[in-house]
Amino acid sequence: MSFGKYFFKKILICYGSLFVVISLTFILMKSIPGDPFISEENMPKEVLDSLYRYYGLDKPIYIQYFEYIKGFLTFDLGPSMVYEGRRVNQIITESFPISFALGAQALFLAFFLGTIFGAIAAFKKDKWQDNLFMIFAVLGISVPSFLLASCLQYVFAMKLSLLPIARWGTFAHTILPTISLAALPTAFIAKLTRGSLLEVLAQDYIKTAKAKGLNPFRVFFFHTLRNGILPVISYLGSISANLLTGSFVVEKIFGIPGLGQWLILSISNRDYPVIFGITVFLSFILITIIFVVDILYSFIDPRIKKEYASKNF
Repeated sequence: MSFGKYFFKKILICYGSLFVVISLTFILMKSIPGDPFISEENMPKEVLDSLYRYYGLDKPIYIQYFEYIKGFLTFDLGPSMVYEGRRVNQIITESFPISFALGAQALFLAFFLGTIFGAIAAFKKDKWQDNLFMIFAVLGISVPSFLLASCLQYVFAMKLSLLPIARWGTFAHTILPTISLAALPTAFIAKLTRGSLLEVLAQDYIKTAKAKGLNPFRVFFFHTLRNGILPVISYLGSISANLLTGSFVVEKIFGIPGLGQWLILSISNRDYPVIFGITVFLSFILITIIFVVDILYSFIDPRIKKEYASKNF
């Protein structure tokens, strides 16, 4: 398979998946009983009918579906049914940079610490450093983000008064939510890095380099780490999308006005356009990041390019 065919195949798979997500989101959204106006018991029937016509809720389901598809393709996700004068595009434009900034900090922290912890654990295999970092990794995987966030708030905000307990504004407001978001991916990256590096260290070319008397640190960082980091890069695809689009739970706990908070509010209010718009937007970001990482991975690992050349479809 040529690289061009692989690239085209990936596009079809990724954005075919996005079409499935759009369809499922629409079906599930319409399966929820009621609508945004169901609580308005005293609203005259004429006004209610007018609202249904304005938002297209009186049209057949298949027409509503095609209008949602058209809105996504034209980047016009429509008006909110609950927040008067607000359009879904405006809500995403205002809230996504906040979620993205928080996620970018968490991603950088997770990759930086996870790689370092995993590398030290592999280099010091079966020693106290290895055991210590692996204990932290197990804790990072085991402790839910909402529990860690609450503990951090209690210790550093309420007891020690070192950091703000919630809200969004200065860099200090981002520290606790960043740590809460980064804990789980840091643990995964550390364990993945350690396992991958130990596998590379057992290869013959590493043993040969050591037998020639090369500096152990040079062998480790310039030969072992370079090859052992590839699985981590593959993992970064999905975790990047999750972090860069925000965490619903963490944003809610810290009162951060990101996409997660808007999505939770829109589900509570049955605000169909906001639910659809944010869900599809997050899916688009997720699929695009995974697609980009897959393509970059093929350039980083020469073996994949050889695999393309050896296959004929």
